[in-house]
Amino acid sequence: MRVLISGAGVAGPTLAWFLAKTGARVDVVEKAKELLPHGQNVDIEGSALKVIEKMALMDEVKRYNTTEKGTQFIDPNGKPFAPFPMVKDQQASFTSEFEILRGDLAAILSKAAKDFENVKYHFDTTVKNVISNDEKSVKVELSNGDVQEYDILVAADGQWSKVRKQCFPSESIKPVDMGMFAAYWTCERTPSDNDWWNIYIAKGSRVLALRPDPHGTTRAMVTRMPLDEVQKQAWQSAARAGKEAQQDLIKSEFQDAGWQAERILASMKDAPDFYFQSLTQIRMDKWSIGRVICLGDTAYAPTPLTGMGTTLAITGAHLLAGELSKLAEGEHPKKAFEAYETAFKPWVEKQQDIPFFVPSIAHPATPFKRWIFNTCIAAISAVVRQVLATPWLMKKIKGEEAHEIKEDFPLPRFPALESQTAKA
Repeated sequence: MRVLISGAGVAGPTLAWFLAKTGARVDVVEKAKELLPHGQNVDIEGSALKVIEKMALMDEVKRYNTTEKGTQFIDPNGKPFAPFPMVKDQQASFTSEFEILRGDLAAILSKAAKDFENVKYHFDTTVKNVISNDEKSVKVELSNGDVQEYDILVAADGQWSKVRKQCFPSESIKPVDMGMFAAYWTCERTPSDNDWWNIYIAKGSRVLALRPDPHGTTRAMVTRMPLDEVQKQAWQSAARAGKEAQQDLIKSEFQDAGWQAERILASMKDAPDFYFQSLTQIRMDKWSIGRVICLGDTAYAPTPLTGMGTTLAITGAHLLAGELSKLAEGEHPKKAFEAYETAFKPWVEKQQDIPFFVPSIAHPATPFKRWIFNTCIAAISAVVRQVLATPWLMKKIKGEEAHEIKEDFPLPRFPALESQTAKA
């Protein structure tokens, strides 16, 4: 089986690794000239951790842990008033014990996939044109001029996938605007920085945050929910504009936010990884068409609000590889595509179903609403810390199987796949 994967993020390399184990010949194209060491924190949870274990990469993932001790909400002076310490085996914090930077995770997965002789990476290369997609094969023209035929083309090139745009009718793709904008970048670490995710809720529906990383720098983030139509149009226009316009808007709207706004805003200009986004979910009527299949954010971007994007990408890649491993030689992949979507789509849609009050609850528009939020989050923090400080109650909550990874999505058994991954 010859497979072309567009995108070397998280989903693409995971799929390449499992397909390579079954003997498939895999080409991975990536528009970047090299793997980028950029990106913010991502979580790996539940069944995705089981997949990481199957790949024998758990030690590497732990080695690149962000070192984050927990999450704490702070006041304008930087004093924490609602800490949520990270506790192993417990969801007592917004911080996970498997916290890792997206760039580090992508590098780990890509290195593992590239170790196979039947996996080839092609950087600074994209799918320029999908020439044909029929019963026999899918033919593509790459940006380097090569024309190749494959049995399968996997679109794993992100939520605004160019491959998906070529192959799927626009009416089958449903972007869902979450009404929130965010920007992320890396800044210099200072002596005042600590190893917590520090979140400051500013007035006027604005949030600033700083997080540690394992590379001696600090990750900055700002988020905004526009208060009226004029603000919304300004932020939407910035999302379509370039980096300079985006940074100018952020500076103008956050300069009086308080806390470390001055320092955070000043660090934007020279940041090598500044990234601005309008938080938007991607929902599709159908994930495949002919021999082309969408994977990860390309098919079902849930947004960072769910904390499940990475988990869905890894779990989905394993499931797709497993269904493909069941095909007979020469059998059309649509059978595997349909099985993958039938099994996984209900779970994905459940994760995308965000409560109506998210993300607005964390972006209070008025001082009174901010006071209510801060009071409530402080009370919740106090309860959580009391539970953590009560040994008998913690033991009851943890149970006897606390150290076992529990699958959130039951991973099916794929004999052809498992016989090979057992050798990882």
